[in-house]
This record gives sequence, C-alpha cells and structure tokens, in this order.
Amino acid sequence: MRILICGGGIGGLAAALALARIGAEVTVFEKRPYPREEGAGIQMGPNGTRILRELGIAERLLPNIASPQSLCVHDGPSGQRLTQLPLGGWLEKRHGAPYWVAHRADLHASLMDAAQANPLITIHPGVDIESTKTYADEVLAVSHGEVVGAGDLLIAADGLHSTLRKALFGAPPPRYSGKSAARTVIPSAAVPKGIVTRSVGIWLAPQGHVVHYPVRGGEELAVVVIRKDPDGDTDWAREIEPDWVADAVAEFAAPVRNLVATSQTWRRWSLAELSPLPAWVRTRTLLLGDAAHPVLPFLAQGAVLALEDAATLARCLSNAQLASNGTLGNAASAAALAAYETARRPRSARVQNASRRNGEIYHLSGAMRTARNMTLRMAPPAKLLAGYDWLYGWKSGD
Repeated sequence: MRILICGGGIGGLAAALALARIGAEVTVFEKRPYPREEGAGIQMGPNGTRILRELGIAERLLPNIASPQSLCVHDGPSGQRLTQLPLGGWLEKRHGAPYWVAHRADLHASLMDAAQANPLITIHPGVDIESTKTYADEVLAVSHGEVVGAGDLLIAADGLHSTLRKALFGAPPPRYSGKSAARTVIPSAAVPKGIVTRSVGIWLAPQGHVVHYPVRGGEELAVVVIRKDPDGDTDWAREIEPDWVADAVAEFAAPVRNLVATSQTWRRWSLAELSPLPAWVRTRTLLLGDAAHPVLPFLAQGAVLALEDAATLARCLSNAQLASNGTLGNAASAAALAAYETARRPRSARVQNASRRNGEIYHLSGAMRTARNMTLRMAPPAKLLAGYDWLYGWKSGD
C-alpha cells in the first residue's frame, strides 16, 4: 500500500506509524515548514497510552511524562475539595495501561522522531495539500496546482480547520462554542501554596474552570483556564494579556488566583464544534482525528481519539489485506474504509457528547451547582471513575 497523509500533527504521525507497522509506504505532507506541536499539556488515559505502547512510542516518551495518582476536583469559588478520583496504579490495574500527562511538544517530538527513523515513512514539511485527484487505481495530492504525491489512499488529518474536509466533503466550517481557553506552563518550583503539583487538579465555577497537571517529568505544571468569551477566531496560539486570564478567575479561591498570577505568558485558543458530517470516507480518501470529529476539551480525549482512529484504520486495512490474500484492490480498500468509519463514528460521537456534558456540569450554577458538589462529596471515588470504563477500557480491536 502507498498511503498519503495530509497533516503532520499527533493524528497524522500516529497514523503513519500504525500503517508502517502493517507494511505500508507512507508519505506525510505537513504545511508548516518546521513541524512542531503548539500547546502545552496533554492528558492520555489508558486507551491512549496503550496505543503509544503498540506504536513503540512509550519508551521514547517515558522520560518526559508524569503519572499522577489522583484527580482532585475542587469547587472553584470556595476552594473546597469535592472528591479525589484514583488514577495511576488504580487505572493501570483496571485497564492494563497507565494514565499519563505530558507536554504536547514532547509527545509530538517522540512521534516525529519515530516516524523519521522509519524507512517506510517520508515526511515533506512546508507542503500544503489543497485538493486531490482521484482515479480508478490511485489518488493524487495537489499543492498549489501541482501534483506532489500519488497513493492508493489519502488521509486528511489536517485538523479542526481542515482544508480537505471542505474540499472533499463540502463540509461547513466549525462553529464557535462561546468559550475560549488560555494555557501556560509554570516551573513546579514556582507554583504557589495551595496547589498540588503531583496530581491533576480541576477547579469548577459557573463562569469557567481551571485545570492543571504536571508535565516534563514533574518539572513543570501545565495550566489551562477556560472561560466564556464573546470573541472567537481560528488562531491556536494567539498571545493574550494576563489580565484576560486574571479576569476569568477573579471569583476563584486564592490558590487559583495566585497560580494564574504566577505566569505572564499565556496563549489562547477558541473552542469550536463541528456538526456531524454525513460521511468521513469517499473514494480512496478519508478523514481522521479533528478533521472528522473535533471534541471539546472537557474529557481530555481529543488527541487520544486521533490515536484510536490511527490504530483502527491500520487494523481495518490489515484485515482487508489478509482477507484478499495480501493484495488490496478497489473492493477490499473500500470495504476497509467503510469498516473504519463504521467502527469510529459511534465511539467518537459518544466521546463528543460526554465531553460536552462534562462542560455543562463543570459550569453549573445555583441549586444545580450545590447538588453537583454534594453528589461528588458523597459518591465513592472509585465508583465515579468506574463510570468511565467504556472510555478508558477501549482497545484497538473494539
């Protein structure tokens, strides 16, 4: 198989590695001349770290990860701890893989290093694929009117604001959710009193919420502040004034206000949603990751869904090869892509809905906020987290 991938982010590189493992020759086109991953932290449940192990990335990433033992949920305005959910060893014992947190740049660098070291993978930076040409026996990738690659299949892994999603599927642009997020990274030694740096922490309030967790082996703390915001744009890493973030946490308890005041460097991105697409697959082309199913970041599953997509696609293509005695003709290829979409649509929709619902719960006010807090205080923590077995227990054969 010859596979073309448009997009050299986490999803595109994971797909390249997964497909190379089944013998495909993969060409990755990345529009940025110097491929790098913007952003700060990333959380990866067992459903994601299991795939990193399968791809051979875990060992490369291990020096830069942290494995928090708990997730502490607080009421933002009062600062009261509502519950402490088990992560770490509890989740690994339950699902056979750990819960990791890392800097997005470290994960991307590990994937990139592995891809560049793989003789079946070629990466072309600075090439923006704008359209395709599809024929009976191949698909061509077109950049600025010129054909730059030919393959049996083409994967659009070009993100939330995918060019190919619009060009190939006529999809409308994402719609702004009315919320934005700001992110920063703070040296752990500079974190103020009242913030636990070894765990994942979340602070809930009607106007927004704050999440923090260790990265870079615990040397730094990634902080994300989410707030209602009337203005949205498509910039993933726009610098923003500290006052914008300080205003978001003005009603939070002192530990959160002090944490936010520690950093003067913040980058903002607008949170967007996409209406479900009629299809992710058409002749010799498919969508993967945020290009197919962007998800709000209230369940920490956006990048992990892309990893799941990559593993599922490789499995479907491998099964099709085996069923057709090692070849992959048009019929077998079409069947493999249909199987990929059939497997991934319900899963991604469930995660999207759960993420959206989490955001609603995080931002409850009045009597509903009081009821939420009481429920979190009274419910056994392990039972609460067991409610996410459907999420963390996923395996590539599912």
